[in-house]
Amino acid sequence: MTIAVNPTLTAGTKKVTRVGFLLLDNFTMIALASAVEPLRMANQLSGSELYSWHMVTETGAQVSASDGLSFTPDFSFQNVIDLDIVIVAGGVDITRSFTPKQVSWLQLMGRRRNAIMGGICTGGYVLAHAGLLDGYDCSAHWECMAALQERYPKARCNSRLFSVDRNRMTSSGGNAPLDMFLHMVAKQHGPKLSSAVSDMFICDRIRSEFDQQRVPLRQLHNGGESKPKLVEVIELMENNLEEPIGLDELAHFVSVSRRQLERMFLKYLSCSPSRYYLRLRLDRARQLLKQSSMSIVEISGACGFISTPHFSRCYRKHIGISPRDERKIAWAADGTQNAIREPLQDDSLISLARSASALSSAKVEPSFGSIAV
Repeated sequence: MTIAVNPTLTAGTKKVTRVGFLLLDNFTMIALASAVEPLRMANQLSGSELYSWHMVTETGAQVSASDGLSFTPDFSFQNVIDLDIVIVAGGVDITRSFTPKQVSWLQLMGRRRNAIMGGICTGGYVLAHAGLLDGYDCSAHWECMAALQERYPKARCNSRLFSVDRNRMTSSGGNAPLDMFLHMVAKQHGPKLSSAVSDMFICDRIRSEFDQQRVPLRQLHNGGESKPKLVEVIELMENNLEEPIGLDELAHFVSVSRRQLERMFLKYLSCSPSRYYLRLRLDRARQLLKQSSMSIVEISGACGFISTPHFSRCYRKHIGISPRDERKIAWAADGTQNAIREPLQDDSLISLARSASALSSAKVEPSFGSIAV
């Protein structure tokens, strides 16, 4: 897997790579910062403008991040400059945070020759909706994976931190975009620069695209004591929610007795294996109720329940609300619209000057130009 399909992005090139970020409503600031900062630092350490970064919204109006901070973009769809890479910055409530015009624009961008498209946090969901991840490996924040997998089965969704598959690059949320963009810097300008950028951000290591988003039950590794059998069972449960595996079979898979398995769960998780498995299935059901348009009958089957009434009883007992009411609450704000803001003036010089200005300001830093590329 490589992103070097674009001739302007091959290793050793000094051409400025223009990266555009489509900011969706309620995008997550940490994911955006984790994507932009390695580009800025690569410029600083190389002492040259290797990258520029540009924020785009549909109309050029301000957009709010999930933390409530407003962000002023550089371009609208009407005046956006040519971009080498387009990244969808997603965030909260992704299934209802994008518009048909945004999807159409992404499809247009995806048809360009040598187009590189990507998403950070939940942005991969929108790319999948646009049909731009059909047949591609992709990563997205674990909280929206269930909805993505169920609605867009042609996208090969995985639980990795990030995925780079030909001309697609997608990452999960939090600081995972940092690792994906460090990977890109290494591919384009060498591992020495990428490692130096990592050092500047106090990263103990650059994680690979094969690292997983969620290390199962981190609390089971406290004090250096690991419980590999228990972790393996939980991974089996997580990967078999639609057709649950019986406890005897789970025990057999990890070469323990059923009684040993029950003791492990009771000791470390304070519940039975059956109760834990049920909670995993209900958590997935809750994600689908909130993030998909699947019917309750379909969700019941997708989460391994023998019937819809059985699903409803379990959901109400353990979640405290019926599936139907859960969905009503989740979709209650569907008609809420963001305040209309005036689009920005066509002033592309501001955006084009940002990376150059940041580079100029960095000249006073001891690290400026310290890595030859």
